[in-house]
Amino acid sequence: MSEELYEQIAVCVERGKVNATSPYPPDLKGQDGADELVRQALDQGLPADDVLGKGLVVGMTRIGQKFSENKVFVPDLLMAAKAMTAGMDQLEPYFESGEAHHKGVFIIGTVQGDLHDIGKNLVRMVVEGNGWKVVDLGVDISAEKFLEAVKENAGAVVGLSALLTTTMVNMEKTVSLVKEGVPGAKVIVGGAPLTQEFADKIGADGYSPDPQGAIGFLEAPVA
Repeated sequence: MSEELYEQIAVCVERGKVNATSPYPPDLKGQDGADELVRQALDQGLPADDVLGKGLVVGMTRIGQKFSENKVFVPDLLMAAKAMTAGMDQLEPYFESGEAHHKGVFIIGTVQGDLHDIGKNLVRMVVEGNGWKVVDLGVDISAEKFLEAVKENAGAVVGLSALLTTTMVNMEKTVSLVKEGVPGAKVIVGGAPLTQEFADKIGADGYSPDPQGAIGFLEAPVA
């Protein structure tokens, strides 16, 4: 029965079914959503890590993959993120007690001089939905603030976002300062005007044009 419940949770996340009162999606109207199903799983004594890994993460992985293949669009991803958040809220006490564990910490922000946040927010939601603790610094973030956050979160991976060609130069400064201040820190970059060539040039460890690529980087085996 537990596997069936995990699959129901995954479907709710993938389809964006938040809770029983949510009218979306129409064909699931009146049915329990991620909120109720995660609660049921925990009340049945199922391990919080499994509820996360076999339920919520599976659903977010599916929708993230569909998004990267242009089979679904931003509104679909946003609804999935809402459903995922409802489930994560139920798991919060288990993270705090140490019974459930995040895969790691991901620090994300839009670089200094840039106020765009849609791409950053999409990446944040998908990464969080894949079981990572996300520290979202926001927009217009200086290199010094990124460095400070890395020092406060040992072993964290950094994600830099930019949408303007004029602010891409601040990515280079940030990558340099973070790696100088915390040798071994990993930095991934993304944003509409970026390329793999640019990422290589500024010394970033990875580049992705979409949220699913960020997951691929974060969960790739360490060489």
